[in-house]
Amino acid sequence: MMSRLILLIFIFPASHLACHVRGSRNQNGERLGVEPASEVTAEGRAGPRPPGGRWSRGVPLDCRGAYWAKMAAMTKALPRRLVGLASLRAVSTSSMDTLPKQVKIVEVGPRDGLQNEKNIVSTPVKIKLIDMLSEAGLSVIEATSFVSPKWVPQMADHAEVLKGIQKFPGITYPVLIPNLKGFEAAVAAGAKEVSIFGAASELFTKKNINCSIEESFQRFDAILKAAQSANISVRGYVSCVLGCPYEGKISPAKVAEQIIGVFWSPCPATSLRTLSSSPMLAAAPWVTKKFYSMGCYEISLGDTIGVGTPGIMKDMLSAVMQEVPPAALAVHCHDTYGQALANTLMALQMGVSVVDSSVAGLGGCPYAQGASGNLATEDLVYMLEGLGIHTGVNLQKLLEAGNFICQALNRKTSSKVAQATCKL
Repeated sequence: MMSRLILLIFIFPASHLACHVRGSRNQNGERLGVEPASEVTAEGRAGPRPPGGRWSRGVPLDCRGAYWAKMAAMTKALPRRLVGLASLRAVSTSSMDTLPKQVKIVEVGPRDGLQNEKNIVSTPVKIKLIDMLSEAGLSVIEATSFVSPKWVPQMADHAEVLKGIQKFPGITYPVLIPNLKGFEAAVAAGAKEVSIFGAASELFTKKNINCSIEESFQRFDAILKAAQSANISVRGYVSCVLGCPYEGKISPAKVAEQIIGVFWSPCPATSLRTLSSSPMLAAAPWVTKKFYSMGCYEISLGDTIGVGTPGIMKDMLSAVMQEVPPAALAVHCHDTYGQALANTLMALQMGVSVVDSSVAGLGGCPYAQGASGNLATEDLVYMLEGLGIHTGVNLQKLLEAGNFICQALNRKTSSKVAQATCKL
């Protein structure tokens, strides 16, 4: 009985019980209140007890029956409350059990993070940044982009950067390419892995690479065949998997149909519109299987404008995983609405074990109003370490790399972990 009372006191504070007593009335309708057992006069002597019955520890006898009835009802309900708490613990434990033991981080800061900077970053600074990220233990660092300098002036020194960086053992340095010409230039500069890009949105694709998704298949096919002949690995990007600046929300089934990859492309800022008013490509499920079988060893799903939430991420991945195994998927979340870490955690719980991120949170879609950049690598590593997930990354050296590039850009870091560390 004593253990029950202790639990009840813990769950139902004394102030809560006192309120019930104060609000009670006797059979004559007179209000009962908790009074002091006696009053203290000016001389310090105890005054007479108030009329209306004997008091016991502040509770009137008239009210004690209702009081104990209330306590009995609370005691009876206690097991149900404990069962509820046990269920919550079971859910939490189940979620933890589904997390991967190790996560591969794809650092995209030198490419996706810097390409949107208005001021040209010098080649030596880019090279030093990549070398510092290598020293931090990141196993994949996207070094640059072999796109036309006309469209992305920041990446005009792509060949010099790729040739100038230190190639650490066990680290890959993929580069982004838009077409076969870019592929050939990348291979000539020493690239061992390339990334190609497409989109889950038909209108987004037409606006950015001036062709339909179906027409872009032919371009990718040529690249993949050339890569296979040269023994070059190919990674795919899919942009706008959770939302598009032109078509609004993207159907999860459509992402599964179009999966092959894009993340970056220039797109003018527009307001999000509802999916119902947007023309959608009537694609068949074979599209996914076709592109996956073409040779992309890994496909990164990008929330380009950062509008996704964990629920939307779950729906999208559920549809995609019916066509492509989780081992071949990665996520690339932007933090426009502060959902990047939450979306990433949802993906991890669903079996994804590869995550794209950018040191200091650099990058983002410059054409989506309010976009605040990529998921910061520092924040990702901090969360993964807290979950006991191995990354192989030295957080302190990663923070130093983030501080270096922020000083070079004369801007503040977007990493919450870096901000907090500076205040300690």
